[in-house]
Amino acid sequence: MFYLKYRPQKVAEIDNSSVRNILEKVLDAKRIPHALLFVGEKGTGKTSAARILAKALNCLENKFSQKNSSVEPCNLCSNCLAITKGYSVDVLEMDAASNRGIEEVKNLIKETSFLPMNSRFRIFIIDEAHMITPDGFNALLKTLEEPPSTAIFILATTNEEKLPKTIVSRCFRINFGRAKKEDIFSMLRRICRNEKIDLSDEILDLISLRSENSFRDAAKLLEEVVVQNLKTVEEVENFLGIRGQNNFLMLIEKKDISGTFSFIEEFALNGGNFKILIEDLLEKLRLKLLHKKGLLKDDELESPLTFNEIAFLIKLLLEAYQNMKITPIDSLPLEIALAEFYNKGK
Repeated sequence: MFYLKYRPQKVAEIDNSSVRNILEKVLDAKRIPHALLFVGEKGTGKTSAARILAKALNCLENKFSQKNSSVEPCNLCSNCLAITKGYSVDVLEMDAASNRGIEEVKNLIKETSFLPMNSRFRIFIIDEAHMITPDGFNALLKTLEEPPSTAIFILATTNEEKLPKTIVSRCFRINFGRAKKEDIFSMLRRICRNEKIDLSDEILDLISLRSENSFRDAAKLLEEVVVQNLKTVEEVENFLGIRGQNNFLMLIEKKDISGTFSFIEEFALNGGNFKILIEDLLEKLRLKLLHKKGLLKDDELESPLTFNEIAFLIKLLLEAYQNMKITPIDSLPLEIALAEFYNKGK
């Protein structure tokens, strides 16, 4: 799996450029925060960054061991190797999705009372931290307020709003945000270079755009493209279900009902991804809406639809997008949305 094989192992290899810069400053600081909160969507590198931070702080060959001035983990010493392979006794990872109760949290807190066996710090990485129960958070709060000097907590979450404010206020927050397209593209080029994969920048650009702003999803898409031996832009467009989408919007704008539903039927038969199709329509319509308001100057954004029609269509497509989660037939939400749009026009 590419996303596992090419998971970053050093600070410099972290694909999210803004997070990379923040972690470099944290490691260069005179005092390391005793609790950090990593906030971001799935696949943005939170767990990888937590492990890299743990390695950097406990490495036997870098700045923290006074061997040199670099904050980077060497990835060769016994501590680095143990953390990388997941058997370090001083770095404990807990998945709060399955260990969320007060007893599990109390057991974790007990571990903080023990001194590190082979390292400088005992580091506790709690993934999906928002899943911890209220009683569990209450038990954890005291430890976060007065932690042992040798303990560091790293809480990772996709839902910061579900964390108690008392917990958030005691952590150094790092926002992972959505992965930038240019950062995803850079990661894909790195994988292709190491794997000796010959794909055009245009194909990598397509994958970057369709990765849902996730490094992990982008790496998975790249692997699927490679496994299926897709070499041309057209083949990748067909695979991603985005070929002919400009023509589809033109059919909608012309209010060609027959052509619109024929396109949807063909799209479904070819295994097209309706979630991506709706996302693409929403982005194009958003730009056309801004153009109607004079905020964007681009002749290609001209549309025969009125401002109100575009706004109404966006509303219908957003509802269709939400209904994609519960529909038994992938094409049905989009078909209903466009049927309502055409009926409103009549």
